[in-house]
Amino acid sequence: MNNNDESKPILNVVFYKTESGNEPVREWLKDLPKADRLAIGEDIKTAQYGWPLGMPIIRKIERGLWEVRSHVTAGIARVFFTVVESTMIILHGFVKKSQKTPQNELDTARRRLNNVEKE
Repeated sequence: MNNNDESKPILNVVFYKTESGNEPVREWLKDLPKADRLAIGEDIKTAQYGWPLGMPIIRKIERGLWEVRSHVTAGIARVFFTVVESTMIILHGFVKKSQKTPQNELDTARRRLNNVEKE
């Protein structure tokens, strides 16, 4: 088996879990059309194998919080994540309807980031 470094991800990827064990981003993704899931998955994989990355795929929001920017059929999807050691924790995802990121979407990501940082 060929075990060169190019085939190994830099980051592991996990979904944020609520206290009750739900994975809200996984649930959100399941509700998207297959083509959108594939596009978002490819962009997450690009981040996973190429970390650290910048625009146009990855944008730092603030300390400890980044977003994956994906083009989907309904516009632009955003997936917020944090990195803890070598793990990318996917915190929140949504499809943008306007130019500016809605405050409630950012608040959800920040709240989940806080929960991760407390663990």
